[in-house]
Amino acid sequence: MQTVGMIAEFNPFHTGHAYALAQARKLAQADVVVVVMSGNYVQRGEPAIFDKWVRAQAALQHGADIVVELPVTGAVQAADQFAEAGVTALAAMGVNTLAFGTEHPEVAYADLAEKLATAALTGDGFRDYTQTYATQLNAVYAKAAGITQTDPNFMLGLSYAKANLALKRPMTLLPFARRGIGHDEVGIQANIASASTVREYLRADQSVKAIVPTELVDFYAKQQQYSWAQFFPWLKYRLQTAELNELRLVATMAEGLEYRFTQKIDDAQDMTAFLKQVKSKRYTYARLRRLALAITLNMTATAVNQARQHPQLHVLGFTPTGRQYLNSVKHDLDWPLLTKVSADMLAPDGVLAMTHRADRLITTIGGVEQNYGRRPLM
Repeated sequence: MQTVGMIAEFNPFHTGHAYALAQARKLAQADVVVVVMSGNYVQRGEPAIFDKWVRAQAALQHGADIVVELPVTGAVQAADQFAEAGVTALAAMGVNTLAFGTEHPEVAYADLAEKLATAALTGDGFRDYTQTYATQLNAVYAKAAGITQTDPNFMLGLSYAKANLALKRPMTLLPFARRGIGHDEVGIQANIASASTVREYLRADQSVKAIVPTELVDFYAKQQQYSWAQFFPWLKYRLQTAELNELRLVATMAEGLEYRFTQKIDDAQDMTAFLKQVKSKRYTYARLRRLALAITLNMTATAVNQARQHPQLHVLGFTPTGRQYLNSVKHDLDWPLLTKVSADMLAPDGVLAMTHRADRLITTIGGVEQNYGRRPLM
């Protein structure tokens, strides 16, 4: 069966995503569309507006054949690490084509990845504390490969291409043009809005009829929503009670940020105020939100490394076509395929320990079990 894969967050799923899945299937002439989707937490450093099961169901109803979870240890990372986690999971699923929407589909992404393979992405070139890492990275890209575009999906496509280049059997890259509104832009164009606009409408109880598939309008209205408003008290508690040595173990903690975070938390009443207190030219808001989320979830560097050393394919759902594909490849996959989560997987030394730790907070707030005993949606 011809497969095409996409890496997504679907935060939440909307008409633009339905278009992207259809384009991927059409352009790849694929029988099966496999999606690796962020679980309950997303790359911008916050909980997804709906839990992973809600978002997986929406995707399966509108073009995806299989949805596999991208665990929190890969989802809440900078672009290169996020891309590596998603690309390696698709490759482990036996996918042979990687599709992605971009502002610049005409670019030869594989060729650019080759040029960037030898670029120095650490060291003295990244020690200018008056600029963000992203700004300095763009300068390296421009010098190494003549890249001057910085559009977000173009840059993410480059990250996919670099991760794909590192595979033993690289997938065929299939970039296609995004349609409608730009990433994080406000407004609606051709019945497509950015995910941030859809979230804004949902949280304000405004109608999303024009920008999400019709049958999802009522479905979304019945679902528990999640945001930093619910999570901030937990972050504040962690920062006010954890020892500095404990905070230093958190993934991506660096350059004394544990001091800055603990010094600024007492007077902050919400996440927006806190981020303004800790913001500097060195770090973007997304980088700071990711670190804050890692602190809240007690996501340590050790937990991230363990997840990388013991990767799993946790299937959230599939269509009949997806089931047929899974049955045909399940004995040949590079990673274990999980279709039912048992107690031993969630134990402190289990393969889903960090996922369980992170999702417990979702269960506490929303009252819906996220892992134990859950079977894939069909």
